[in-house]
Amino acid sequence: MPQEPAQDASDEAHVRDLRRWRRGRRRQRGPRACPPQTPVAATRNGWRWFNDERAAILDRATNAQLAALSGGLALPRLLLSYLDWAIYMSMSPGKQLQLAEDAINKVNRFCAYAFEAASGKDVPRLIEPESRDWRFADPGWRQWPFNVLSQGFLLQQEWWRRAMTGVRGMSERETHLVDFATRQLLDIFAPSNFPWTNPHVLRTTREEQGMNLMRGGIQFVKDMTMRAAGEYEDAADKFKVGRDVAVTPGKVVFRNRLIELIQYRPTTDAVQAEPILIVPAWIMKYYILDLSPHNSMVKYLVDNGFTVFTVSWKNPDAEDREISMDDYRELGVMAALDAVNAIVPERKVHALGYCVGGTLLSIAAADMARAGDDRLQTISLLAAQTDFTEAGELLLFINDAQLTYLDALMWKHGYLDASQMAGAFQLLRSNDLVWGRAVERYLLGKPFEPNDLMAWNADATRMPYRMHIEYLRRLYLKNELAEGHYHVKGHAVTLNEIRTPIFCVGTVKDHVAPWKSVYKILLLADNAEITFLLTSGGHNAGIVSEPGHARRHYQVSTWQPGEEFIDPEAWQADAPRSEGSWWPEWLDWLERHSSGLVDPPAMGAAERNYPPLGDAPGTYVYVK
Repeated sequence: MPQEPAQDASDEAHVRDLRRWRRGRRRQRGPRACPPQTPVAATRNGWRWFNDERAAILDRATNAQLAALSGGLALPRLLLSYLDWAIYMSMSPGKQLQLAEDAINKVNRFCAYAFEAASGKDVPRLIEPESRDWRFADPGWRQWPFNVLSQGFLLQQEWWRRAMTGVRGMSERETHLVDFATRQLLDIFAPSNFPWTNPHVLRTTREEQGMNLMRGGIQFVKDMTMRAAGEYEDAADKFKVGRDVAVTPGKVVFRNRLIELIQYRPTTDAVQAEPILIVPAWIMKYYILDLSPHNSMVKYLVDNGFTVFTVSWKNPDAEDREISMDDYRELGVMAALDAVNAIVPERKVHALGYCVGGTLLSIAAADMARAGDDRLQTISLLAAQTDFTEAGELLLFINDAQLTYLDALMWKHGYLDASQMAGAFQLLRSNDLVWGRAVERYLLGKPFEPNDLMAWNADATRMPYRMHIEYLRRLYLKNELAEGHYHVKGHAVTLNEIRTPIFCVGTVKDHVAPWKSVYKILLLADNAEITFLLTSGGHNAGIVSEPGHARRHYQVSTWQPGEEFIDPEAWQADAPRSEGSWWPEWLDWLERHSSGLVDPPAMGAAERNYPPLGDAPGTYVYVK
């Protein structure tokens, strides 16, 4: 009988000798059924069932299930952060004594306040809500016992914030994470969330004899039924794409697997020589800048004599899982720019990028500058980050643990579902987007009254697996673009290679791209003329700020290359304030950087393989 081969032979020789040994044993024992094939691998020290690939698949599948149960949040990271806080707090007796003293003082002040308030006196508040905290704005919160409830909650919230922050040894990111999570937990128990402790709800219930609660209960059952069926109420019935929003006339003049390019019909006898190319964010549908006719930026530009093109991104599905960030640059920005150059030949282009579309445009512009491609006349960036070190509370959802969960979720389906991404944004403004809506819908019984911006917000898109992981890991987590490590076609690109004039817009209340983060373009693209404008409003409403919009104001300044940098706080304090919409300011800047009026170009260019393919808003915008 053949002897079993020694285990110290090479893997290949070991497998060959082992097969010979088995054949010899089968000849001695006679014929028998062959054992089923198993996906094992031979190694020097024996057989291994789980190689690296299979182990990774099992790990991803497990993480995907855990992420689905937790709503995509990396709970182990959060638990470890709280454990860090507990350990460092146990090593900080001074902090503990300080908190104990603060708690005693707050209890004493609160008891005195409650006693005076119960006697019917008009007692000044112990603590005022934050400027963005609407929950206690109703006059009923100044009456007993609701003033006591609100003051007790706010004092408790303040104490927990002091407890979660300023602990020696905790990193800044971990501190922000536990503070944010604690604030979310406390907000659940805010007295404004319950009908018997909310004076506005009690007054409405008394006036309507409980009909508000009946309407709210019916709405709650309806919402839960729709959610169980995977459906969500939105504003699409009232604001339909192509009928009420995205109605500026135009033609689709180019289409590939990722974009449709829309050219809008001119409304003036003459147009500025340089056309405008809009690169919107692909996180949502493109028509944020073409909402209703009265607040459409596209229509505003067309009516003021500009030839306008805009990219309409495809809503990706599982087949698009391997589309990369570079594909978005090549098939998106560069393909659209080639089409615009063919339709309006021998003219440079005003390029505009919004949100992540602005980040992508910055990368493309930096690569073009490195390659000596000077087709851009100007660059406008709206609420677009190029440095991600101060990206606000959104960074709390972007760390190695969170990306492991997101990777597993997207690996399973090939994309990130829009509802999973929306959950993170809702947490950033939970008082407005979660608890505020719940109070209005279910306790006050207010009917659903959408507007065009809400309709757009409900028309969400998916994120391809590869692109989204690259975007989060390379930009948010590693900050490669700002640090000079972002590579395009094998070369690192840096924004200081850009010489094209830049108009950059930040919004005061932006929770997605905080304006101080957007402001850092002044440090990164210091070889270009940069005009920075800060406008009131948030990430979306601050940009959709048409002339005539109430309560709008802005500040603006221009820096020449080499001019001294001013820190954002000092600039905001000193920059002159102008009332009204920022759109006319930007329009004047575009006109100053244009070369004059010419006849409008034709719609498309069939002779150059860019024929009109259909009417705006195209077909990609309808893909759910």
